[in-house]
Amino acid sequence: MKINVNPVKGMRDFLPAEVRLREYVKSKITETYEQQGFSLIETPAVENIELLTNSEGGDNLQLIFKILKRGEQLQLGRADLSEESIVDCGLRYDLTLPLSRFYACNKDKLPTPFKAMQIGTVYRAERPQKGRYRAFTQCDIDIIGDASPLAECELIHATAKALQSVHLQDFVVKISDRRLLAAVIASFGFAPEAVPSICLALDKSDKIGWDKVLQELCEGGLEAEQVEQFVSAVRGLSLETVLSYGVPASIYDSLKEVIDTVAKLADGKYQVIFSPTLVRGMGYYTGMVFEIATEGLGLAVAGGGRYDAMIGKWLGTMVPAVGFSIGFERIILLLQERGFVPPSSCARIALLFSQEHDSLYSILAAAEALREAGHKVSTLPARHKLGKQLAQLEAEGYSGYYSCVKGELILFP
Repeated sequence: MKINVNPVKGMRDFLPAEVRLREYVKSKITETYEQQGFSLIETPAVENIELLTNSEGGDNLQLIFKILKRGEQLQLGRADLSEESIVDCGLRYDLTLPLSRFYACNKDKLPTPFKAMQIGTVYRAERPQKGRYRAFTQCDIDIIGDASPLAECELIHATAKALQSVHLQDFVVKISDRRLLAAVIASFGFAPEAVPSICLALDKSDKIGWDKVLQELCEGGLEAEQVEQFVSAVRGLSLETVLSYGVPASIYDSLKEVIDTVAKLADGKYQVIFSPTLVRGMGYYTGMVFEIATEGLGLAVAGGGRYDAMIGKWLGTMVPAVGFSIGFERIILLLQERGFVPPSSCARIALLFSQEHDSLYSILAAAEALREAGHKVSTLPARHKLGKQLAQLEAEGYSGYYSCVKGELILFP
């Protein structure tokens, strides 16, 4: 039987040039976050299934890669066979939930507030399609133990700096607060149980348009006239008018302070706006939410918010927390579309040789001499069609070519 050697659907191989770009972007993001005082941590890709399923991960709870029990624990012949009896672990679908468990386990060894950075692969059992994969990289920063607006300001500013470090400039920072939108919804007389579905419909307004939002809300059983009045008000909502809809002054003051502070830090290099319909999909957000979108993609390249209730579930006490996640794969796609090639601190040199004229020692000694001069060197047999070989090497990122002839290095013009 012929074995399929292609990657599993939704998974990918990366060629050397792709890996160089990915590692460059990771290094720039890491360097920026370290400058902002964040510490890199690592968590396992595999978590207990109870932890993954007893969270508020929204639609991601339906996309968990579940892992069968192993060895004697796996009893497939049982009459009462169920998912609970054969599954005990799963792959992480984001980095926030593992961070919460990590903090609950290690809080006595960590400072307060704790500024964490994570870069790792997450897994979701998505239906594979263009731009949507089952394994992808996330870059997260979180501040745990700080309930003040300073945490939001630091996160947003640090993430904007990270995006600028990888040559993204044309972006917009959108900021809102889930509690603000909930207060506006309540002021129109909607039942509390309708708030989640209304918020999710509003969150899609940029993608599906306001007519579809109206249609979705009415089809959900809400009164058409009430919905039309509400949507009209939301579309015209500004930060200056939210207090007239019963939004608590404390929420308004914090939100305004964050928007004003981040805008000053931006210094005109990017836009900072109030976006009242911004909700974010995760159910664990409890306060401010934020997103960064680029004009190039027309999509969000980073998103996050405050999740003060998650860690407290494991510790029995409230622990304030707020995080921001960069959509690493979207940034890579944007840079590839722009033809961006990562700069190298030293030249990549190809040393071409013919074993008919040189010994193994002379070839390797010549390569070592180039390395000691500060170059990255690959030794490669010279092909008969040299022009084609040089063109291929240039496409792979090589910038210099030497030939080894009887132990002597000859630079190609």
